[in-house]
Amino acid sequence: MSRVTIQPSGKSVEVAAGDTVLMALEKAGYALPNNCRAGACGECKVKVLAGEYDQGMVLDMALSHEERCDGFGLMCMAKPTTDELVIEWGTADARPKLFPPRENALFVVTDKRPVAARAIELHLRPVGQPIRYWPGQYVTVGDPCGGVPARAYSISNAPRPDGELVLQVARADGGLTSAWIHDRLAVGESIKISGAYGTFIGDPAVDTPVLCLAAGTGLAPILALTEAALRRGFRKPVMLLLSARTREDAYAQGLMAWWRTKHRNFDYRVTLTREQAEGFLHGRVDAVLPGLLPNLARHTVFAAGSPEFTASCVETAKALGAGADMIYTEGFFAMQQPTVADREHLLPHP
Repeated sequence: MSRVTIQPSGKSVEVAAGDTVLMALEKAGYALPNNCRAGACGECKVKVLAGEYDQGMVLDMALSHEERCDGFGLMCMAKPTTDELVIEWGTADARPKLFPPRENALFVVTDKRPVAARAIELHLRPVGQPIRYWPGQYVTVGDPCGGVPARAYSISNAPRPDGELVLQVARADGGLTSAWIHDRLAVGESIKISGAYGTFIGDPAVDTPVLCLAAGTGLAPILALTEAALRRGFRKPVMLLLSARTREDAYAQGLMAWWRTKHRNFDYRVTLTREQAEGFLHGRVDAVLPGLLPNLARHTVFAAGSPEFTASCVETAKALGAGADMIYTEGFFAMQQPTVADREHLLPHP
């Protein structure tokens, strides 16, 4: 069995007999960009730093003679012929290279539905090429020509072949963009999307139990990360804890229940901070988490919500033994300045 080592992170994955490098990386959780999987598009092109491999049949338009001489190869067809193959991809912490964001990509609203007391869900389909993104990233939505500033909304679904994006938008007090989306944007209308942005993607090869913490529509990127992990066959335990003010603010419970039934390693809890109800925990995350998972020394932790919420999650996780380098956060800011960092879709902090 051969081994592929990824630089600069230095992490390695085993390559089963007959597998391509792309297949081995995907099995280990590394979603190397690809498209045709047949040596024709060039999307999975990386530089090979050491080792030998059988490149197989690929098109010159996807991998030129000059690129071969410079050490590049197409991983969708490459099969190692030496014990180790070293490639250059990702970053020092093993995160993948981000896709270049696109501006003003045209999408059509195919569905719009309420999901919580103050939140709706938008389903958007691309008219042209889909936006490429990693689970956990976000896009910006607005209508600058109509006086609606662009605001950032996390994508709540893992990438799909048809390029559909699902966004969950909470009505923000005084928020022009969320009011436009809630009250005026209709199914069948075209809108322009920019992105994807953000680095809340974690380590794609994490091999530890995972704890996901979310408040309000901070659940959106957590859902995308969880869906992607479960879809690729992640085997370690995954616990998702959602904090909401009331039962009306807690959404996606049907989806999470389905995941729990389908995937034995997944479980979830909902904690309510402003009411008590049967079947729900009660209290803020810092109060309920110690009783749920008292030892996080071996866990990777993802937390998304308001800055106050994520700060509390980090403090609590560290107190329970989680390492600082194993905690990933995404803090949403309910601001009125039209910057990429804005998160107008945040539900009120529980």
